[in-house]
Amino acid sequence: MNEKPWGMEQNTYCMLLHLSQFAGFAFPGLGLAMPIVMWATNKDSFPEIDRHGKVVFNWIISSIIYYIICVILMLVVIGFVLIFVVAILSFVFTIIGAIKANEGKVWRYPLSIPFFKVD
Repeated sequence: MNEKPWGMEQNTYCMLLHLSQFAGFAFPGLGLAMPIVMWATNKDSFPEIDRHGKVVFNWIISSIIYYIICVILMLVVIGFVLIFVVAILSFVFTIIGAIKANEGKVWRYPLSIPFFKVD
């Protein structure tokens, strides 16, 4: 397939799909909206992008669940520590996922709940 997603190499696009989660630091909500747009616009044309998008969304949904649990656990203090751990894991997993995507590999984030089946 000679077509390129958004005019860039597929590995670069997949790497940016992972890194797009960081857009929420600049503009609230963009860390969720940007990966959705990137995945939805190319998932049908590029199976590799579909796989990476599913991995990213499995982690986004999982981390939201983990954050909610941490907020609840703040009533017994441990949640303050755990929320920091989830934030660090989100940062590290996103970077590793982006590096692997740039190498042409799909890396499933550890602790990610498989809401979307990745082939």
